[in-house]
Amino acid sequence: MTAALITRRDEAFAALGAVFDPELDEPITDLGFVRSLDVSGGEVHVHLRLPTSFCSPNFAYLMAGDAKDVLGELPWTESVLVELDDHHDSEKINAGLAADAGYRGTFGHEAEEDLEELRATFRRKAYVAAMERSLMAWLRSHSGAVEADLASLVLGDLPDDRTSHALLRRREALGLRVDPAAPALVDHTGRPHTGDLTMVMRRARATRVSIDGNAHFCRGLLQTRYPGSEEQQVPRQEGSFVPLSTLTVPQRNQEHSR
Repeated sequence: MTAALITRRDEAFAALGAVFDPELDEPITDLGFVRSLDVSGGEVHVHLRLPTSFCSPNFAYLMAGDAKDVLGELPWTESVLVELDDHHDSEKINAGLAADAGYRGTFGHEAEEDLEELRATFRRKAYVAAMERSLMAWLRSHSGAVEADLASLVLGDLPDDRTSHALLRRREALGLRVDPAAPALVDHTGRPHTGDLTMVMRRARATRVSIDGNAHFCRGLLQTRYPGSEEQQVPRQEGSFVPLSTLTVPQRNQEHSR
């Protein structure tokens, strides 16, 4: 394989790093969902895999469709083939991707929810989790600080670290203010929270723990289903996982059960 092809493969893999599992809020490359990636000239062929064969079809199609889109945007790609392996709807999803049929064109009457609505829902949840991580880190670093102090906190008060950068990315994705004078504790519309901020942070913590716990759980399922996949997984960079011994099996959103 020539150096040019190696470079193109690296570029393709980096592009796939922009594709996130919407519920776990992690890149599919970090999760180990990219089973294989082959590049030949301008042709790219990707196989994706998921933790179970019954992962929600809308999640599966969203990730596979996003993978095809980001690879197609590379200036040198001539053709992109993305295939989802070992899923109960693999045949339907792969045929829809190959035909550029879109989600509704692929699933027809079964496509009850628009993918952009689904994406927006989990983008909001990712923001809430990132906000909780960042603000709780601030509270822990300021002795005697309590949740009520968050009412006057602005983004410029937060440290210049990875957790704050993650929060800014989530805010930007929602179109929220990211300037230093912007209030740090706001809802997904940018409206400052009022009332009992202890309860606000408690609800935000529940969202964050759910995301972190599900991510940890799905990584384990993938390792069980595909031995050796753990070598491709990148440790989660935000938040702290709750040990599995203290968790019950995460309760997925009933409408989008994976």
